[in-house]
Amino acid sequence: MLKPEILDPQGQAVQRALPRLGFEGIADVRQGKRFELEVEGPVDDAALARIHEIAETFLANTVIEDFSVKVEVGEGADTSAVKAES
Repeated sequence: MLKPEILDPQGQAVQRALPRLGFEGIADVRQGKRFELEVEGPVDDAALARIHEIAETFLANTVIEDFSVKVEVGEGADTSAVKAES
């Protein structure tokens, strides 16, 4: 997600369009991106640290974006989905 101090013209355009489309009550819209990484095996502390490093150095532009890493248990017993959102 873009940092709060960074202008978000795409989010602003969506926010302005919502009332015209009949959607009221939305105070702010921020645009972002999401990556889903499927991890083989368990997502332990070492795997999470590696994924955090991937997000910080490659997936997110940390000059203008904040990011978060979330873990969701996959359908198969051997995989987990890790979502990196910025």
